[in-house]
Amino acid sequence: MSGAAKVVAVVAAVIWKGGRYLGVKRPEGKAMAGAYEFPGGKIEPGETPEQALSRELCEELGIRPVTIAFFREKAHAYQHLSVRLHFFHVRAYDGEPLPLEGQDMEWLTPEEGRTRPFLEADRDIVDALATETA
Repeated sequence: MSGAAKVVAVVAAVIWKGGRYLGVKRPEGKAMAGAYEFPGGKIEPGETPEQALSRELCEELGIRPVTIAFFREKAHAYQHLSVRLHFFHVRAYDGEPLPLEGQDMEWLTPEEGRTRPFLEADRDIVDALATETA
C-alpha cells in the first residue's frame, strides 16, 4: 500500500492566561518554521494523551499542567504527514512558560490569533476559539 501516509498521534495545548492563549512560533530549522502552533507534540508508545501533554509542556516550556480539559480531536493530512490531533485546554499550571526550544512565544487574544500564520491543522481551532469567546 504505497503512498499511504503514516498517521501520527499528536497532543496540543491551548494554554490560557488572563483571557489570552499561548501561540508558539516554530523555530528556524524545523519543518514549517515561522508558522504558529499550539504547544505539544507526538504521543509516545504507552502514553495517554494527557501524559504526553504533560511531558511535552515540561520539555518545551518548563511547565506542569494542573488542569487538563479535553477540547476536541481532529485529523489533518499534510503533503507528507497525516496527524490525529488531540487538543486540550490548560487553564492552570505550575511554573511560567519559557521558550526552552528556542521558539518565539506570544500571548494572544482569541481575535489576535486569527491574524497570525497558524499551521493549517490549527486554523479551525483558532477560529473556534475566537468564535466561542466573542
